[in-house]
Amino acid sequence: MVAEYRPRIFRFLLASLRDADLAETLTQECFLKAHRSWEQFRGESSTMTWLTRIAINLQKDHWRNRKIQFWRRTQTSAVDVNEAGEWLPSGERNAEEQLLAREQVAQVERVVKRLSERQRTVFLLRYVEERELSEIAAAAGLSEGTVKAHLSRALARVRAELRGTR
Repeated sequence: MVAEYRPRIFRFLLASLRDADLAETLTQECFLKAHRSWEQFRGESSTMTWLTRIAINLQKDHWRNRKIQFWRRTQTSAVDVNEAGEWLPSGERNAEEQLLAREQVAQVERVVKRLSERQRTVFLLRYVEERELSEIAAAAGLSEGTVKAHLSRALARVRAELRGTR
């Protein structure tokens, strides 16, 4: 079974993930899972379809775990809003202007927290991490078009809510 189906499963994962090492690892996991659950295979689909479904599930698990790791890292390395306000590049000199800048950062943070998970993820990756759309798409397991749509909606909501608070 491995000799017959491995090349196709590997090519699928490589095309999906664009990472040869990861594709190789998930290909091995796919066949290990298939071996362990062979008795549960009912034969309602072809072996290739069954293996592909296992590969897709492994890929989804991989992206889900990466998202969880992203948010754990974000929470453990979160920046205090007061500190972030001080880092903003501006010509503000007095304490009142610095306080206003910190309040604006806090307002943005509150709005971003209320975004959907995907919108929040793409917004933070784009505007905090300054990632390219292709990098965001790969990290989030989305197409670039989907990333653009989520980013556009997130940005529109942030702008609308900030206009409403002023």
